[in-house]
Amino acid sequence: MGRLLLLFIAIPVIELFLLIEIGQRVGTLTTVGIIMATGVVGASLARQQGMSTLARFRADLTASRLPADPIVDGVLILIAAAVLITPGLLTDLAGFLCLIPAFRRLVKRYLKRTFERAVREGTVSVSGAFHDAGDSSRRPPIKNVTPRRPGGSGR
Repeated sequence: MGRLLLLFIAIPVIELFLLIEIGQRVGTLTTVGIIMATGVVGASLARQQGMSTLARFRADLTASRLPADPIVDGVLILIAAAVLITPGLLTDLAGFLCLIPAFRRLVKRYLKRTFERAVREGTVSVSGAFHDAGDSSRRPPIKNVTPRRPGGSGR
């Protein structure tokens, strides 16, 4: 609950305070220009990084690898784009940080450690049918299916 309070009340209040202060110091038009410039530059960078991440995603799928890193990168780039089009300096800073690959690597490491700890502690459980594409011993058996005859009922 405290995090939601911070997210929806404290951050907008701080953003508003910063925008008013900057507006008083450099002028309203300059402040509006800064907001518009960060939005345009941020959207351009997010598009560029998003296309690069999509290419890595496709390459991983083509190579039959789980595209975990490109998925996390894509989510962080999407968050970056969303906060960069939101007026505010703190959100712009957070958005630009998410567009820096080195920062994303730090976030991915943190998320991985947090997830592994949650699995170890039993607060999260993981199950599924993940297997190596080359390991046929763990694949379900293929059912014998008789094809239907053209124009018939298949019997």
